[in-house]
Amino acid sequence: MKYLVVDDSKMARKMTIKSLQSLINEDDEIIQAENGQEAVDLYKEHQPNLCLMDLTMPIMDGFEATLNIRSFDNDAKIIIISADIQETSMEKSKQNGAIGFIKKPVNNANLEAMLKKLGLI
Repeated sequence: MKYLVVDDSKMARKMTIKSLQSLINEDDEIIQAENGQEAVDLYKEHQPNLCLMDLTMPIMDGFEATLNIRSFDNDAKIIIISADIQETSMEKSKQNGAIGFIKKPVNNANLEAMLKKLGLI
């Protein structure tokens, strides 16, 4: 399987990848993007099985990137990982096509529960 991890913070990407690696197979591929535009471009090129997306990023935020990816692939599986846990942000993420929302910093148990709930592990 392929996973796309999107966050402008290198440290946040590392933390998310570390949590993800503890749950997936060694052969699975993890691709990284630093902003929403790069995420859209990499999604179109690699079509990962799952995208873990931050909301607040330069160039293109996670809301717009989610919308763009879902307009390209209506079956795209996108989980938002963000410190912005306002209800309006969660609702907008859902409206744009995100299938889940996890609060930062990523907690292994929360990520595992979300992936199991969605049938991804």
